[in-house]
Amino acid sequence: MVRLDRLITILGTFGARLLGAADREVELHSVALHDPVRPGSPVGDVFLAVGVPALADAVRLAREAQAAVLVARTTETPPDELLRSGVALLVVEPSVSWSQVAGVVYGLVLEGRETESGRGPADLSALADTIAAAVGGPVTIEDQLSRVMAYSSQQHEADPARQDTILGRRVPDRVRALFERQGVFTHLARSDEPLHVPASPEHGLHGRSVAAVRAGRELLGSLWVSCTAPLDEARARILTDGARTVALHLLRWRVSADLERQVESELVIQLLEGDADADAVAGKLGLPEAGLRVIAVQAHADAERNAGLLLAFERATTGFGWSRVGRSTLFGNTVYTVLPAGADPAPAWHWVRELVHGLPKHLRIVAGISGECDVAGLSAGRREADECLALHMKLGGPDAVCYDDSWHQVLLQRLRSAAAAGRIPARGPVARLAAHDASHGTEFLPTLRAWLEAQGDLARAAAALEVHQNTVRNRLRRIPEAVPGVDLTDPGHRLAMLIAMAVIG
Repeated sequence: MVRLDRLITILGTFGARLLGAADREVELHSVALHDPVRPGSPVGDVFLAVGVPALADAVRLAREAQAAVLVARTTETPPDELLRSGVALLVVEPSVSWSQVAGVVYGLVLEGRETESGRGPADLSALADTIAAAVGGPVTIEDQLSRVMAYSSQQHEADPARQDTILGRRVPDRVRALFERQGVFTHLARSDEPLHVPASPEHGLHGRSVAAVRAGRELLGSLWVSCTAPLDEARARILTDGARTVALHLLRWRVSADLERQVESELVIQLLEGDADADAVAGKLGLPEAGLRVIAVQAHADAERNAGLLLAFERATTGFGWSRVGRSTLFGNTVYTVLPAGADPAPAWHWVRELVHGLPKHLRIVAGISGECDVAGLSAGRREADECLALHMKLGGPDAVCYDDSWHQVLLQRLRSAAAAGRIPARGPVARLAAHDASHGTEFLPTLRAWLEAQGDLARAAAALEVHQNTVRNRLRRIPEAVPGVDLTDPGHRLAMLIAMAVIG
């Protein structure tokens, strides 16, 4: 199921536009595709007018199909009576292929919801219940790593191993090790035939039958049913057919998830690059207009080029077991997330920690958090996040660097970058003082720096230098004589020299 508003948003990236008024909250549960060979229209909430050149004919066929939405490829301008037909009209440019449109529509309508634990097929648990009722035993659907994707509500004959699997959301290590010794995973990799796993009381296992969930040659996961004896032929066929159905659901979910990531990424990039219509873009993403922060993340692994980054992006776009509030994109070698966090950076720090917690331990994660900004300021927020990330990479440490706490270091880093690019004068008084110290063996530059950092307090400056106050006073008196142009009485000169010294380190 998907709402019309979401379908319009997604298809809008392919150039589709809604003509006329429509109830954007209407729910769409099915798709009908026009077949020019067979008379009559199939029934469906979304009607794809494939091969129908005239818009009036397309509307008539959509009404016969009892459709709420008509998707047509045309440049024709419809008359007002067609716009009042009671069918929402989505028009796609003829340059977009029907295969693209159909793939998007089928992916969204047939698998358009999310589970409470994050992205995933919302009706997979219902499918597990259906298979359990047909095969006569509790069912679990697991991915390639033995993590639980869905399980049936039927719990009679549930053994301790099943209970631990459901509670831990993955097969316990002791049971998985047993399956490996028995060659279960080798069988799943090579065969689509069901396999019976005998009972193992010491592992809390009453027995299982399992079938591979496969799309072509790719193993997507496995379908398990609790049973004390091997399945008979009829029940084994049900398990095999059920595994094929699970594969179709997972493929539809994959299409939907990949599509949503693509659309979300493009919209987030528009925000980070300062889109002129930022408020509308944020609205499409479900983001508030203010109280936002940009988080920049990089993941490094010595032997796995880009693998860590892709894992971080996958993690950022699937959630951490709670409703995903941020919106993310993978841009270059960085994952950016726009997060509603407000004035307190604590939610952003928590988000980064949860991200790191779900990634392999060998990855080195560096992250930067921008200051609070509104939608129009997200491009500046991205620059702040990038600068904080660079600072985290330089300083190290377990936690992300946040602009709120490190703005002064970010400012100095900006000035160092400007100096490296030749945008800060290299022949000013500070450079001349350094040259004088090098050639004459004096210590004018460290003395001036200590005095300026002590805000003119001779005692503090002398303590920092571990010399007498008179020594500091004498050096300060000699500096203008040795290096003409140094004016210690001018506040502007003093501030500029302190900044220059901070920049050069």
